[in-house]
Amino acid sequence: MIAAIFYCFCAWTVTILLVWKFLVSVQKGVSYVKRLHQIPCHACEYFTNDYRLKCTVRPMTACSLEAIACPDFEPKTVYCKACTKSCHQLN
Repeated sequence: MIAAIFYCFCAWTVTILLVWKFLVSVQKGVSYVKRLHQIPCHACEYFTNDYRLKCTVRPMTACSLEAIACPDFEPKTVYCKACTKSCHQLN
C-alpha cells in the first residue's frame, strides 16, 4: 500500500514538473518571438530583401536582434519604380 502511494506521488510529481517546464518553454518562446517582431529591417529604406546583402548600410547586423536599435533606420517612403510600373500595368 505504501509503495503504491509512493509511486503515485512520484508519477504526479513528474507530470507536474513536465507540464511546468512545458509552460515555461512556451512563455520563453512567445517572448522571443515578440522580440523578433521588433526588428524593423523589413520597413527600412536600406533593406534590399536579398539574402546576399540584406542591408546596404549595416549588413552584419541586418535582420538580427542587434538591428532593433539601429541608428541608420529610415522608414520606406516610396515604392521602387519596378513595383509602381507593374501596378500601373495592372490598372
